Amino acid sequence: MKIPPVKGTRDFYPADMRIRNFIIDGWKKVSLRNGFEEYDGPIFEYLQMYQLKSGDEIAEQLFNLVDRGGRELAIRPEITPTLARMVNQQINSLPRPIKWFSVPRLCRAERPQKGRLREFFQWNIDVIGVEDEIADAEVIFCALDYLQAVGLTSNDIVVKISSRAMLAEVLAVIGIEKEQLNAVYSVLDKRSKIPEDAFIEMLMTCITDSNKRADVIKLMSVKSFEEIASIIKSNEKIDAALGQLRKLFEILDTMGVSDFCQFDIGIVRGLAYYTGIVFEIFDKKAELRAIGGGGRYDDLLKTFGGPAIPATGFGIGDCVLGIILEEKGLLGQASKNSRTQYFAACVDQKYFAKAVELTSKLRRKGISVALNYKVGNLGKQLKQVSAQNAEKCLIIGSEIESGQVAVKNMTDGTQQLISIDDLLI
Repeated sequence: MKIPPVKGTRDFYPADMRIRNFIIDGWKKVSLRNGFEEYDGPIFEYLQMYQLKSGDEIAEQLFNLVDRGGRELAIRPEITPTLARMVNQQINSLPRPIKWFSVPRLCRAERPQKGRLREFFQWNIDVIGVEDEIADAEVIFCALDYLQAVGLTSNDIVVKISSRAMLAEVLAVIGIEKEQLNAVYSVLDKRSKIPEDAFIEMLMTCITDSNKRADVIKLMSVKSFEEIASIIKSNEKIDAALGQLRKLFEILDTMGVSDFCQFDIGIVRGLAYYTGIVFEIFDKKAELRAIGGGGRYDDLLKTFGGPAIPATGFGIGDCVLGIILEEKGLLGQASKNSRTQYFAACVDQKYFAKAVELTSKLRRKGISVALNYKVGNLGKQLKQVSAQNAEKCLIIGSEIESGQVAVKNMTDGTQQLISIDDLLI
């Protein structure tokens, strides 16, 4: 009986692994050049940690278990709570700002669909200890730095930015009670993901007053900061939140990425812990789920028993990103980056020991070499070289007795004799 992989998970054959490494290596390279340090944590944590952040209902959205000691645990669905826990444990000794990144493997117990699986990898970038909007701009820039590096342009992707602080104050002016906010946020966050009539029906459930509901629907249609003032009477808190957004856009313009960014009041981020600027990254055609998103979460460390410290960050998963890169034809570099430099083909058994010796010496020099374990027909071996995508073939025959080896370029088909000493330099 053949056993298939669990639904919502993936097998990574070598070709798939090349793509996975291409994406993750790119994340790490960009993180480091933007001044972030890598961290990681355990694959499972106490269930209570996720309940503290997202409420008791989160237990239905993740894989949880009770261990032999009776402890309620959960396989991590995200890494931000782990980050908060780790920072709180050493808060007095960590230099600030804390700029960390991680690429964890995560699991969520949800219905698999295009761009959303039960198991995936996610790139997380966080800045802790900076209240100024420069920190929000830094994380957005870092995300765009990577996306541009893999070949995506402002014609392909857009960063939609809003503010939970601003939205909370505007909803308060409309008359939405504080106790209603999380329910309203959850509905507003679904607006772009469900049909309009379904959205209105959900809104009617959490906002029963038709006048308030009409004001919220009108608010969700604004396209600029200025339009908000024309709909809602402003106050000091609304002005402050709008001022933060304006400053953020000014910094992003200075960074040279403003053409990727736009204001969108519909960006809410469903999770309750966001406190200020929020953003999501989409493909320009809006045919897929968000590539990633994030925002400011100034209260999270306090929720986990630490001090009140400002923080902001984002997460980008590999599933939607992989789909976009494939659709745009940008994954070709993945196979190029992983090509073996040499394939050693021996044409006569009496030279096989020499082939093994040469292969070992080249590997110790840091040169990637695949050794064919079978000796014989060169034509068959060259087909194997092509199948393994090696750049060049070392043809080891009688020439090795005089200290030479034939090197065939598999791209243009040229071949030349090269001394082994030159190969080993």
